[in-house]
Amino acid sequence: MSRQPSLMGTPVSISDNRIFVYEVEGLRQNDQTQNQSYPVRNSSTVMIQVPYSRMNHEMRRITRLGGKIVNIRPLATQGS
Repeated sequence: MSRQPSLMGTPVSISDNRIFVYEVEGLRQNDQTQNQSYPVRNSSTVMIQVPYSRMNHEMRRITRLGGKIVNIRPLATQGS
């Protein structure tokens, strides 16, 4: 019987380590997006890397900022 890895007593799911890439269009430059680590342009899309555990939060944030998610894909990892 194999055990799930744990972090401080909490089981860690394999999905917790997965990263997804959101392709987002229509983000407007404003006070909130100004503080982000990626540039925002009105005329194109921006790629945002999101951990699996934060996907819902990030979707809501993008919507609040006026963006539209046009594609979601898993980030390819080396060796797979």
